[in-house]
Amino acid sequence: MNTNPEQEQDMKRELGLLDATMLVAGSMIGSGIFIVSSDIVRNVGSAGWLIFIWLLTGVITVIAALSYGELSGMFPRAGGQYVYLREAYSRLVAFLYGWALFMVIQAGTIAAVGVAFAKFAAYIFPALSDENVLWDAGLVKINAAQPVAIATIIILTWLNSRGVKNGKIIQTVFTLVKILSLGGLIVAGLVAAFNAEVWRANWSTAWEMIRWDAVDKVAIPIGGAALFAGIVSAMVGSLFSSDAWNNVTFIAGEIRNPQRNIGLSLFLGTLIVTVIYVSANLMYLATVPLQEIAFAPADRVGVVAAQAIFGQIGTLVIAVMIMISTFGCNNGLIMAGARVYYTMAHDGLFFRKAGELNRFEVPAWGLWAQCVWTSVLCLTGRYGDLLNYVIFVVLIFYALTIIGIFVLRRTRPDAARPYRAFGYPVLPGLYVLAALTICVGLLIYQPTFTWPGLIIVLLGIPVFYMWNKKKSG
Repeated sequence: MNTNPEQEQDMKRELGLLDATMLVAGSMIGSGIFIVSSDIVRNVGSAGWLIFIWLLTGVITVIAALSYGELSGMFPRAGGQYVYLREAYSRLVAFLYGWALFMVIQAGTIAAVGVAFAKFAAYIFPALSDENVLWDAGLVKINAAQPVAIATIIILTWLNSRGVKNGKIIQTVFTLVKILSLGGLIVAGLVAAFNAEVWRANWSTAWEMIRWDAVDKVAIPIGGAALFAGIVSAMVGSLFSSDAWNNVTFIAGEIRNPQRNIGLSLFLGTLIVTVIYVSANLMYLATVPLQEIAFAPADRVGVVAAQAIFGQIGTLVIAVMIMISTFGCNNGLIMAGARVYYTMAHDGLFFRKAGELNRFEVPAWGLWAQCVWTSVLCLTGRYGDLLNYVIFVVLIFYALTIIGIFVLRRTRPDAARPYRAFGYPVLPGLYVLAALTICVGLLIYQPTFTWPGLIIVLLGIPVFYMWNKKKSG
């Protein structure tokens, strides 16, 4: 194993606790919180189950973040989760994670968030709409939103290639603005625009076990296996909206006092986002009838709620909020991802140039490689499908990483652990159980979300041996 403890010696430790916490929260909050609650309500039907899904997702995420604190203290270097998997298992397992990250997880998320920015910018500038087709060549169709998304990705990549301080400032400022604006929207909905009649109606059947038929828009009673299937399907959206919290581990080589600040930022960031997400959904229930949440136009429940609070200007309010949110979210994703490819390159498992720092002491080659592939995904328009395919794989890697805590406690009992996983072994074990239960549910009830993701990961095996052969040759 190549632990390479000195590999980040030329990186600048520019990020403090606030910056790291804003990276966690900012990478998590994109456009999902304004959209996915519609699909959740269609799957689980009632107010109580909607809040339960978001609470369960939040608890699972916070437990995972607390568990990662031990690993971040043991290995406070660039690459984060990739390094944890390498040290606990093998180079192959770590590579498969890095491969999936580059090909789909990070790049696909950046593409999806970038297009979300453009779609909501179209509320202000209609010409940017994804319905405005610029070029149609049959299999490939380019709409106005795609070049806008690519432009924002290029701008953020360039800014981050000019030094980690640029990325830090953008991340902290944009995340603080979106937390404050989301907080303002939530307070306005729960206080100024609180609709007692809507609230009572939404909670009158709080724990009714139903799902909403998407065609006839009627409630269908469910129970037993159907309820479990509904919960699993609903959590696809909430888990994606709560994902990317682990990105702060990727950039550990540039965080001051990483043994303390990474674990603490993971806890604070995920807790802040969980409180915001649950509060936002309570705001939806206070302003919008449940059926309108389920069938919001294009699932944009945030727009419907803002219109109930501010009138027609609410559309513009949400559009600006989502543009701020997605721009800041993509900055964090772009900044963090290249640090994994940097570490992979030092292990001989990625292009050598990705392991070099530019004159601003950042891995610029990896940033631009990520930018190019992300732009390709934007143009194909298939990023949404790719993200759906890998939710299963993302959970598997999270579970494997936390199982790695148990593995390393056994194989390296005397290793320095500045922080020990909170609630070990119960809470880490509960996370693994919950993640694997959801994975089993996805295998059974959402097979289109599982097998393609596994295939993408397995395609990395021959690539791994190709890189190994190249290195040994």
